[in-house]
Amino acid sequence: MPNRVILAPMAGVTDLVTRRFAKEMGVALTITEMVNDMGLIHAHHQTLSLARLDESGLRSLQLFGSRPETMAQAATIASDLAPDLIDINMGCPTRKIVSGGGGAALMLNTERAVAIVRAVTSKVRIPVTVKFRSGWDNSCLNAPDFAEALEGAGAAALTIHARTREQFYGGKADWTMIRLVKERVRIPVIGNGDIWTAEDAVNMLRVSGCDAVMIGRGAMGNPWLLQRVIQLLEHGVLPELPTPDDRILQAVRHLQAAVALKGEYIAVREMRKHCAWYLKTLPRASQVRVKMNNTSSAREMIIILETYAQSLSCTSCNE
Repeated sequence: MPNRVILAPMAGVTDLVTRRFAKEMGVALTITEMVNDMGLIHAHHQTLSLARLDESGLRSLQLFGSRPETMAQAATIASDLAPDLIDINMGCPTRKIVSGGGGAALMLNTERAVAIVRAVTSKVRIPVTVKFRSGWDNSCLNAPDFAEALEGAGAAALTIHARTREQFYGGKADWTMIRLVKERVRIPVIGNGDIWTAEDAVNMLRVSGCDAVMIGRGAMGNPWLLQRVIQLLEHGVLPELPTPDDRILQAVRHLQAAVALKGEYIAVREMRKHCAWYLKTLPRASQVRVKMNNTSSAREMIIILETYAQSLSCTSCNE
């Protein structure tokens, strides 16, 4: 890989547009939102949309499911879409996924997890990776054993989100669990969890000894974090933080790209959350969010953002 920075797959967040912007920032690898094995097998329109890959750079397609035979079938279909990697989700904590035996539920069934990896690797020629968690809860911190079993089943690399399923996305990620996994296996280990600044990425690498970092929620509305991490790790320098104008302009660019890809109706509704992330911590951002939540027009949303940018510039000039 050209560097050690990867954008994490996040359902409802890292669509094709978001991944394209991450590539602009220089990330080594992007991963699709998680794709349901049965949806891919039955060629559901929404599933095929999720499985659409970036046009350049290293691309991974993430699958989730709970049965070795259907995961293998879906992986065969996925490989025809020409990803560079296939990733298997064994870390999603949501009730819907876990209740079906997928995601983090597989950490309670190592035998089934191993069978899935073996089935998938037997059907595709590209590397297969797995993303999982520290364990189910504090009484079941089985990531090192789980990792060793997955390596034996043929996994080419592993990503560990250093939280338990019980934590979901709360509490603090325990990077020492990443180190324990790294010490147990010979294949590359990618660390994930609580990278909010470039310095956090440096510290994760130091504490855990992992081979690369995967950045998730820290990049929501802040793709510049990806660039800052890359520059700090590769060159020892930190680019300037984005200005308010940078953030607002990026929100406009994101909206325009989403409209071009998905059409106005879907794009405007999905962009409400993205714009909220872009504007987070800026003055009067809550007022702007209310306005954006009450419009269904991309043009109106752009006018709201541009007017807001002008108001911030005027305020700055008057200070």
